[in-house]
Amino acid sequence: MREAEIGGRRALWRDGRSVALLMAASLTVMANATISPALPGLERLFASDPNAAILTRLLVPAPSLMVALVAPFAGLLADRFGRRRLLLGGVLLFVISGCAGLLLPGLPTIFASRLVLGIAVALVMTAQTALIGDYFEGQQRSAFAGLQVSARNFGGFLFISFAGWMALLSPRAPFAIYALPLVFLPFIWRGIVEPALPAKSRNGAVEAKGKAHRVWIPTFVALVLLQAVTNMLFFLMPTQLPFLFDVRGVNSAVMTGIALGVLTLAGGCFALLYARVEDGIGHGGVFAVGYGAMALGFLLLVLSEAVAFSLAGAAMIGSGYALVSPAFVPLALGIAPASRRGLAGGLLTASIFIGQFVSPLISTPWITSVGYEGVFFGAACLLAAMAMAATVIRLASSASSPSAPQANGTQPAALDDLNHKTPPSRISGTVPS
Repeated sequence: MREAEIGGRRALWRDGRSVALLMAASLTVMANATISPALPGLERLFASDPNAAILTRLLVPAPSLMVALVAPFAGLLADRFGRRRLLLGGVLLFVISGCAGLLLPGLPTIFASRLVLGIAVALVMTAQTALIGDYFEGQQRSAFAGLQVSARNFGGFLFISFAGWMALLSPRAPFAIYALPLVFLPFIWRGIVEPALPAKSRNGAVEAKGKAHRVWIPTFVALVLLQAVTNMLFFLMPTQLPFLFDVRGVNSAVMTGIALGVLTLAGGCFALLYARVEDGIGHGGVFAVGYGAMALGFLLLVLSEAVAFSLAGAAMIGSGYALVSPAFVPLALGIAPASRRGLAGGLLTASIFIGQFVSPLISTPWITSVGYEGVFFGAACLLAAMAMAATVIRLASSASSPSAPQANGTQPAALDDLNHKTPPSRISGTVPS
């Protein structure tokens, strides 16, 4: 098992498709949180706009709205016309719309450019998620899910930390970071090959398998909703943390850049361990540990205004999210029929960004009532409850698994999926030279 795991990881790093997909994965954290350190500065720059307060706070999650609306349709396009063109077009649109904030004259037009950026992210993430399902299976898929989150976090550490310092020069300066994907584009062009899509006429077994596992639909919907709630809570960090520091009298631009950099760096490190952790304690254990770590992180942010507590809290939140986030991809792609992976990828992508978009819409009025620390404490309590629920489900699944054999070789039920440990498998397809 250990040798197979090491060999699988080496195969992933040798695979040009893996490298290209990891580059594409790093764009998602760049899309939203890169401009977080500049938010207070942008609010002051456009203070004459009567809607500056709400528009500034919506700049970070604005792409999420369009991703949520477009991603399911992008998934259908990916299933029908292929993934590669969708991915390449999305990267080009990402660069153009992301850099637009350098030149646009006001918050309304910058907000509009962020919506276009969301369309680009929907194309990139939907195609990328579907390609993970097409290229990898079993343990390889779980390992790549962890690497994907790690790439996002390490990319976020670089992007957000750099953005914090650039925001000191000008609140517009962080928009220049969106030109970086131009460097990735040649690698994505060469590394990504179009997989052969399953056809009903050629392979009726694909559709028959999907019909046999009708339980995938309610289980998939539950995963989508859980992922939305997870990201809603996590997105308190880039949208509200800068203003928490501002209220406390801290240099919000630099401190936010450092805190979010620590968050993403810690997450990147823990995401590398995801495959081993999941193999040891199953998906249910991953959810319990991950949500518990996030709850502790939000609690630390409330307990003290000391910099050490703030950075430790950010690290715990990043670590917990990095364990939970990769679990959704192998679970969802494992239960969805192969011919519906594009749609499944689109809905998974949409759920992430729905949670991100509604986060400031829910938290901002709540802050008016209970303050920033009250909201962060409430998030800690909710995450602690989610961790306890995951623990109960895992224990119930462990108790029932020996006495609940699966009939006719079908996939395990929802409780067993949460306690399931991904079996070893191979990389599907041919590795391009």
